Amino acid sequence: MISKSQIKFIKSLQLKKYRKEEQCFVVDGEKGVEEVLKSDFKIEMLLVTESFRERKAKLWKDVNVDWLIVTEKQLAAVSSFQTNESVLAVVRQKPNQLPVLGQNEFILALDDIRDPGNLGTIIRTADWFGIRKIIASEQTADGYNPKVINSTMGSFTRVQLAYANLMDLIPQWEAPVYGTFMDGEDVHEKRFDKRGVIVIGNEANGISPAIQSLVTHRITIPGAVGAESLNAAVATGIVLDNWSRLKK
Repeated sequence: MISKSQIKFIKSLQLKKYRKEEQCFVVDGEKGVEEVLKSDFKIEMLLVTESFRERKAKLWKDVNVDWLIVTEKQLAAVSSFQTNESVLAVVRQKPNQLPVLGQNEFILALDDIRDPGNLGTIIRTADWFGIRKIIASEQTADGYNPKVINSTMGSFTRVQLAYANLMDLIPQWEAPVYGTFMDGEDVHEKRFDKRGVIVIGNEANGISPAIQSLVTHRITIPGAVGAESLNAAVATGIVLDNWSRLKK
């Protein structure tokens, strides 16, 4: 049985202020929760309906978390989405640990990505292409926003996302920096080094002037005449597809 205070606590995690205070976030749905169970994230609370518990009892028999049985109505009251597949987890956040750029490794740098859906899709795309570390500017959307978590389809458990001052951090790596611009070398022909940083800019304004000063390789995605720009997540997918095929 779930208490009113527990319901209030879970609902509060829809807001960044309380996610930061409590250092917790919510994962909705079977796919996301299963990915968390396979990861090193810690589940603080697991809410399931009776029908879900019966269906998953054998498969989840080794889950070392107490199951809190709730009704569909109670689950809907704390969920951020209309459908949540009868399961929800409250998960402990990880510390904001700055990544190290290893040899033969690329890191994705996000310069002021504001839309949670874009951020989630970028994380999912990075996971697909084998990028395991993302560094984001302090103005980028919160990685624990429910829309971000939902959009990643579980990829947030495999891709490290950290926040930092990009102007301070990127130069420390002493690596080639690739940035997307309207003018630059065709990304379909660009040869990428074995080690480096790929910068994706803001949805409306692109890469900020300050971060532009760090870019050593300007790349562009050719488009049809008249088209103004690409969605940031779509652009990320195109760049990473070419990176995966054209790296040295």
